[in-house]
Amino acid sequence: MTATADAPPTPIVLTQKRIWLIFSALIAGMFLASLDQTIVGTAMPTIVGDLGGISQMAWTTTAYLLATTIVMPIYGKFGDLFGRRWLFLFAIAVFTAASVGAAAATGFWEFVTFRGLQGVGGGGLMILAQAIIADVVPAKDRGKYMAPMGAIFGVTSVAGPLLGGFFADDLSWRWCFWLNVPIGLAALVIAFRYLSIPSHRPTTRPDYLGVVLMSSSTALLILITDWGGKQYAWGSTVIVSMIAALVAALGAFIVVEARAEEPMLPLWLFRNRTFVLTSAIGLILGLVMFAALGFLPTYLQMATGTTAAVSGLLLIPMMVGMMATLIASMGVITKTGRYRIYPPVGALIILASLLWLTGLDAHTSMWIIGGMLFTMGAGLGLIMQIIVLVVQNAVAPDQIGTATSANNYFREMGGAIGVAVFGSIFTHRLTEGLTDAFRSHGAEVIGSNLDPSNLVPTVVKHLPTGLHDAIVNAYVQALVPGFWYLIPGAVLAFVLALFIPQLTLSDQAGMVARGEAVMEEDAPKPETEPISMPR
Repeated sequence: MTATADAPPTPIVLTQKRIWLIFSALIAGMFLASLDQTIVGTAMPTIVGDLGGISQMAWTTTAYLLATTIVMPIYGKFGDLFGRRWLFLFAIAVFTAASVGAAAATGFWEFVTFRGLQGVGGGGLMILAQAIIADVVPAKDRGKYMAPMGAIFGVTSVAGPLLGGFFADDLSWRWCFWLNVPIGLAALVIAFRYLSIPSHRPTTRPDYLGVVLMSSSTALLILITDWGGKQYAWGSTVIVSMIAALVAALGAFIVVEARAEEPMLPLWLFRNRTFVLTSAIGLILGLVMFAALGFLPTYLQMATGTTAAVSGLLLIPMMVGMMATLIASMGVITKTGRYRIYPPVGALIILASLLWLTGLDAHTSMWIIGGMLFTMGAGLGLIMQIIVLVVQNAVAPDQIGTATSANNYFREMGGAIGVAVFGSIFTHRLTEGLTDAFRSHGAEVIGSNLDPSNLVPTVVKHLPTGLHDAIVNAYVQALVPGFWYLIPGAVLAFVLALFIPQLTLSDQAGMVARGEAVMEEDAPKPETEPISMPR
């Protein structure tokens, strides 16, 4: 037996070069997942038409959302237990392989299956990238890395719809997925070569039963919000049965987590004030953001007569506002270590944008709408990435992945609920508004040979002025009242943000705190042989 047989592994030295190489791997993976979330939307009508799934079109979105949301907490927890390197490589590999399958799909349900597998990979890329940054960069310096990560979302939210529309119109929708293959392979090579972070074996048994119960609860909640009021009435046997199953699954999950040796979502985290506040704000933020922005593109298309691809450009002001405040605030946080002021200010700005949006009407100029969206983006930029930084700083180094994934998980849940509730209100009011518009302009409908079932922006644009304005106004009247329902959420987010404590930002990266790495300046210097002086 050698003296070094049981010696712990030598800590990794985190040089600035190594950190930037790791960061390049993370950016490549995040770009891959973020682009796929936006590039498919504008091409979706073409895809489902080609594959014969128009009546089941919602599944193309539901499959991806369902898979992404389910795997988020799993990646977070397992990353804490086993290490994140191989999980990140697995996520890239699954995403790239699923992209090949989606590109080559010949049937609708085959395509939906591969979209779900893409979600399995995409959810991991998003969560693990944020957690790995916390592993290698101290919280006090993390802002300058998290700002570019946030900017990735801004870039892809504009580039994605444009590329998706271009591929669908001029090449083939399949290029939306073939494009992922070279990017995915490049990200895989970069990550394999430079993502040099340790793996380890857990000393406790993972909470597999908690995984099953949490996944079941997530799936039920998303399906309830997605199907309720649309495919099935809220009082139908299907929805009522699913709600009962959800309550039972949540109850069982809480019991299991209270007894598990290594719980999937430790209940003691909910005694952490920062974790509770940031999770609640994340849920509200997701509800407000996805609900408010989910239906604006539809209105913009009808109001301007643009295509879906071009309507993506109309959201540029929001992305500019988001990137401006995100980069500026992260820069100041890195210099001062003070973050407490930004979430409340961001919530107030979001509240102001919602109040402004309630004044939207059929004659509002695109410049005014651009200002509304810029304001919304500026508020989001002061909250989204900052609360991730805050919650990572407030938990132990071995819970970084769990806390990061939980924050993202609650935001996705809020988004699912927000879209469902807002969508029900929007659809109901729009149906009533369009019925009134067609009834009051019956002669113009007949004279223009308008087919109410084929109400697309390019057709509406060339309708007689009276009918055109009536249809656009129906969309306005369906959209605007919903903003009033979101205002209490923004107020609640502001109140909660006031109670986020100001903690000192850690000067140790997660891996350093766990003894897995040392910073370059703290690494032991190699000993040198003494120089012999001639006699």
